[in-house]
Amino acid sequence: MDTTADDALAGAAEGTNYLTEPRGLLSWLFTLDHKRIGVMYLVSTLTAFFIGGVFALLVRTELLTPGKTIVDADTYNQMFTLHGAIMIFMFLIPGIPSAMGNFALPLMLGAKDVAFPRLNLASYWVYVLGSLFFIAAMLMNGVDTGWTFYAPYSTTTTTSVTTVVLGAFILGFASIFTGLNFIVTIHKLRRPGMGWFQMPLFAWALYATSIIQILATPVLGITLLLIAVERVMGVGLFDPALGGDPVLFQHFFWFYSHPAVYIMVLPAMGVASEIVSTFSRKHIFGYKFIAYSSVAIAVIGFLVWGHHMFTSGQSNLASTIFSFLTFAVAVPSAIKAFNWVATMYKGAVRLDTPMLYFLSFLWLFLIGGLTGLFLATLATDVHVHDTYFVVAHFHYVMVGGTVSALLGALHYWWPKMFGRMYNEKLGRIGAILVLVGFNLTFFVQFIAGTKGMPRRYYNYLPEFQKYHVISTMGSYLMGVAFLLILGYLLHSLFRGRPAPANPWGANTLEWHTTSPPPVHNFLSPPEVSDPYDHSGWRYDESVGGYVRAAAEGVRA
Repeated sequence: MDTTADDALAGAAEGTNYLTEPRGLLSWLFTLDHKRIGVMYLVSTLTAFFIGGVFALLVRTELLTPGKTIVDADTYNQMFTLHGAIMIFMFLIPGIPSAMGNFALPLMLGAKDVAFPRLNLASYWVYVLGSLFFIAAMLMNGVDTGWTFYAPYSTTTTTSVTTVVLGAFILGFASIFTGLNFIVTIHKLRRPGMGWFQMPLFAWALYATSIIQILATPVLGITLLLIAVERVMGVGLFDPALGGDPVLFQHFFWFYSHPAVYIMVLPAMGVASEIVSTFSRKHIFGYKFIAYSSVAIAVIGFLVWGHHMFTSGQSNLASTIFSFLTFAVAVPSAIKAFNWVATMYKGAVRLDTPMLYFLSFLWLFLIGGLTGLFLATLATDVHVHDTYFVVAHFHYVMVGGTVSALLGALHYWWPKMFGRMYNEKLGRIGAILVLVGFNLTFFVQFIAGTKGMPRRYYNYLPEFQKYHVISTMGSYLMGVAFLLILGYLLHSLFRGRPAPANPWGANTLEWHTTSPPPVHNFLSPPEVSDPYDHSGWRYDESVGGYVRAAAEGVRA
């Protein structure tokens, strides 16, 4: 009998797992178990997503009509700023790496935990501390700068900019700790026999993401600290009235914030690689190309920040070089998309909920990526700069791409995390509603942007109202879809069918242990094999999941 069957029987006999042992609130708050820390990150980041989502719905409601609908202009500025800042710093950046990565990475590598469990716990509590600064800013007098904190406005406004930038500064440490932990874990804790090219592609994606987290985050941290220094001490760094240079702030900010796009998207790409292979019942196409393209995106992503500044007065030569490099970074992304499509080709595609989210991710990310080419082109970028075209492009990549992948990851690993199956029919309905609602919300913003609708504006000309009404209706539909998803996932925790060890027939090592896993992940050492060879698994109706062919033979 193989490892999976042994673990399943032993786990069932003992009736214990990481969720139940050890018991008590303190055992969770001070846990060193990467799985529990991943679950705590998941709850925290989804809470941030809820708060940021409420601000988004309020912003969309305000924009239903020109002029005042529900709030005044100053409150509107604070709402869209907090929406952006919370979504970026508290949800999108830590969402997949810190929550899903913390849970899945050591399991996928066949390890007991991450390399530095205490640093991992410290990362979570640092994240909580940074988030408290954001909440404090909300309870004080808000922030109205936009999530980019552009100087000199951010150094002169009377809102709580200092509190928020200190919060983002602290959150940066959580991101660095996680990246450091993942890199050392991947180098040192892989199962014997697991070479670099036997690793799951999700691990490659997290590795590339970690490089960005460690190298780019300190630049943003120092930049935000300088904002606080200028506000508190009056030192002239970015404010021209004090002898500073606001364009210098933009260089510092975008040197981090464009690579930060890949902190959000690269883990999503890793999730996509896992899901498409599993639900196509086919080996991933072009493994090494996908792995290397993750590293290529991480490296080239450091060189493209200037495309955010085509209208800032930088030289034509600099703009031309940044334009070329921006086109270059599209190449490895296109390689991934080609390989995912090739993986589905002639595969036995199964349209379960995670696969629907993968298809949403692919569709939305491609639209986001292709519209990014217009922004990389100097002439068209100047035309649509600071319009709703940019808002739509950004959301197609960040929300359409990352959130679709996060929802795919959540449904993919939910049975492993909590040992319960969710309602598949409701899962598919939720995925379709999210896709429809998202496109309803943001596609019309491309049209509004090309017609000249500026981003961030409180008021607008009546000719743009039809676009805002459609967009707002789409956001309401997405809100309903997210409530549906929350409802059936919570219901599954109490009434869901017990999950088998391997409900999908995947072959990465986390599916070689029980659902949910035991405290130390595996009751016996897992056997390393090709992570995308599904041929050894057969569906067994008696367990409602997949078992190894050898184990099936033993029971027979």
